[in-house]
Amino acid sequence: MQQPRILILDSEGAGGLPYARLTARLQPFEVRVEKSLEKALATLSRDSWDLGVVTARMGPSADVLHAALKKADPQLPIVVLDPRPSVDTARACLQAGAGDYLDVARAETDLEDSLVRLLTSSRRLAAEEVLRRAVERPYSFENLLGESPAMQQVYSIIERVAASSVDVLVTGETGTGKELVARAIHARSRRAAGPFVPVDCGAIPDALMESELFGHERGAFTGADARRMGLVEFADGGTLFLDEIGELPPPLQAKLLRVLQERRVRRVGARQENAVDVRVVAATSRDLAQMVDRGEFRRDLLYRINVVRIDLPPLRSRGDDIGLLAEFFANRAALETGRRVNGLSTDVYQVLKSYHWPGNVRELQNVVRRAIAMTRSSVAGVDDLPDDVVAAAGRNTGAEAGTVGYFAQRAEHVARFEKQYLVDLLTRHIGDVSAAAREARLPRGTLYRLMKTHGIDGATFRR
Repeated sequence: MQQPRILILDSEGAGGLPYARLTARLQPFEVRVEKSLEKALATLSRDSWDLGVVTARMGPSADVLHAALKKADPQLPIVVLDPRPSVDTARACLQAGAGDYLDVARAETDLEDSLVRLLTSSRRLAAEEVLRRAVERPYSFENLLGESPAMQQVYSIIERVAASSVDVLVTGETGTGKELVARAIHARSRRAAGPFVPVDCGAIPDALMESELFGHERGAFTGADARRMGLVEFADGGTLFLDEIGELPPPLQAKLLRVLQERRVRRVGARQENAVDVRVVAATSRDLAQMVDRGEFRRDLLYRINVVRIDLPPLRSRGDDIGLLAEFFANRAALETGRRVNGLSTDVYQVLKSYHWPGNVRELQNVVRRAIAMTRSSVAGVDDLPDDVVAAAGRNTGAEAGTVGYFAQRAEHVARFEKQYLVDLLTRHIGDVSAAAREARLPRGTLYRLMKTHGIDGATFRR
């Protein structure tokens, strides 16, 4: 955890008050005492500080000193100590953003409590801001489900590795549930009470990635008008999930490697490094070894994150897990939508088991949700599934049997009917799509899409 850095402005210097004793609860900390406003402003321009103390003795009034420091760093929480306290000065300081306003005579009893409160509040607000910025995709599914041998092997590795703090690499095709594995590891670890911070390395623009991961200081670059904690720093005490780490640009791969080796992070534009205690779970759907051979991914970074590897199987190789997952998604979709649908028909399960599932569990969930939403009966049937899924399942079944399967023939017959229907319809209306759509009782846009699917141009029917 980063130790607090306190900047004190007191014309009498460090001997003005026993600051070390009055801030003992913040130990260890870094403190700097400046005797003049000019030197304090110069110090603020060079480095960032977590807390400020203004002890207004001779010279400018407390509100003037506070306003000057606040203008230099609007994020700096400041406690004002005034030897000549007044209601008007207190009001001016607090309205200008002072964290607290105290009589110097009360510094012995109140200063420490005030600084602790401001530091806690500042870090909480920074954490909330980081969470708002964190890139987190919706879950594909809520629980890791499956009884296949491949998934049993995954569960075994999770149980064995979770209690340690080693970094983990999760590999698998898109939609297999890599983030859920990372969350399962975090939930079973000693870090479960700490933050779980997901980062999609492929979703953040390269120009913003360094600042998002490592944070930045005020003025570090154009537009950096406020100090920001990075996602790595916010994951302190918890787990950092780097999804699609293969998309990380090479310059950031080097900086990430240093962070993982040293467990220290330097914000963009900062001079000092902050220690972080973070566990990294990385995930990828790409072959990192091939990327290393092509010079697209650092070999030393691969070695660093690949301490323990978990390979998630594709859905098509998980056998009866497809039916188990489909039933789970169907029941949940019916509950969420409030529909009285009692699951899926036997034919639907046959189609689902015959389909190749290039989108894996995520695609299965979407297909089942669609079926539950589309059905008009108490059990979702094959007609409620997407046509392309049904057709592809039929082709797979036919290829396995050496013949053209039922679903493939069904899809071919439907396609022939649609094309002939459109040709007859447009012939009757001499290519007038609007009139044809009215007769077919279809939206004109839908009719246009059907025509495009079958390669039909309305102009060929006009005389």
